[in-house]
Amino acid sequence: MPAPGSEREGVVRYRLEYTPGPAPSGKVVAALDSWRHVLFCLGLIGGGDPARYHGLGFGNVSVRVPGAGFIISGTQTGHLPHAGARHYAVVSACEPAANRIVAGGPVKPSSEALTHGAVYAALSDVNCVLHAHHPAIWRHARVLGIPATPPEVPYGTPEMAASVATLCHSDAGGDGIFVMAGHEDGVVSYGVDEQQAGTRLVAALARALAIEPGV
Repeated sequence: MPAPGSEREGVVRYRLEYTPGPAPSGKVVAALDSWRHVLFCLGLIGGGDPARYHGLGFGNVSVRVPGAGFIISGTQTGHLPHAGARHYAVVSACEPAANRIVAGGPVKPSSEALTHGAVYAALSDVNCVLHAHHPAIWRHARVLGIPATPPEVPYGTPEMAASVATLCHSDAGGDGIFVMAGHEDGVVSYGVDEQQAGTRLVAALARALAIEPGV
């Protein structure tokens, strides 16, 4: 895997039009937040550790809301073991080509909102996207048969969204997982629901740790 770029984790690169508002429905968020907690316990989502990404939060999760965009965890919430509805934003418009996000809620959306939006736009049957970080999955992606975005493409940009759309179209009906070669340890899984997306990510972790135990 190519050496990572020097960008700082969690920096919002898109143009955000944000309006503070109420939290999304707790019932809608419940299953997503449960899987987020699982990923937190496995070290796939986290924050606050100076040895990882300058101590900034990493990882984010989202779920599609039919006819209303998608709900995504807020920027710099990775350090929270349990997020809860008050730590999620509602993205009502995502325009990767224009580098534009329109969102509302109690927090601003994750810096990876463009990437999530690109997956939803590319695959109409996908209803959940999980973005995590793990060095073993990232380093061994080629051996594991996991596709990757180009190493020169930075996260959270229209270029990344375009690369993600290309991968998703080629993976239609496939394994539902890819890594970001230019974004240190970055891995994304997706599926028809939280269960499928989460299971795909955890399965990739198990396979990676079989190659590189103790990471």
